[in-house]
Amino acid sequence: MSESRTAQLTMTPTAVARRALAILGGALFVALAAQVAIPLPGTPVPVTLQVPAVLIVGGLLGPRLGAACLAFYLAMGAAGLPMFASIGVPGAARLFGPTGGYLLALPLAAAVVGVVLERGRSWGRLAAAMIAGLAVVHLGGVAQLAVLTGDWATAFAWGSVPFLLLDLLKLVVAGLIIRRLAPKTRALL
Repeated sequence: MSESRTAQLTMTPTAVARRALAILGGALFVALAAQVAIPLPGTPVPVTLQVPAVLIVGGLLGPRLGAACLAFYLAMGAAGLPMFASIGVPGAARLFGPTGGYLLALPLAAAVVGVVLERGRSWGRLAAAMIAGLAVVHLGGVAQLAVLTGDWATAFAWGSVPFLLLDLLKLVVAGLIIRRLAPKTRALL
């Protein structure tokens, strides 16, 4: 086993505390970003800053901690804490509504971003990670909308089309933040 891999497996109390704080901090960051919610006409899905926050968490914490962070976020939101956007029903019921598919896709999106960026942070890899993470979120959201509406075309029109251009801008910002903060964050974890 390589020395760096052995160091990753060493779980000192300080390392455990840092990782736990990173998970809590990431979940709170995503919750704060979700509060920026703007309803759009013609769709039950609001515009939020939640997706770039999720991609940032995955890019900074890596696949395991990023996914754990978002699973914790979902658990707190399902328990009724104000983690999700203020538009919509509270608690676990949110996971079964029009935005539930997006929410349930968040741990996987963070993990995907983390996996792609584990092998390096070149601009190309960073772009691929951001696009892959966004695709996971859109796929989850559109899939649940398709189940609820019974129509894939409506689901795509409501759940993806209105958000694509703005999401691409959000990806650029998220990528720049990851590029800037990743080395410092990884050194702490």
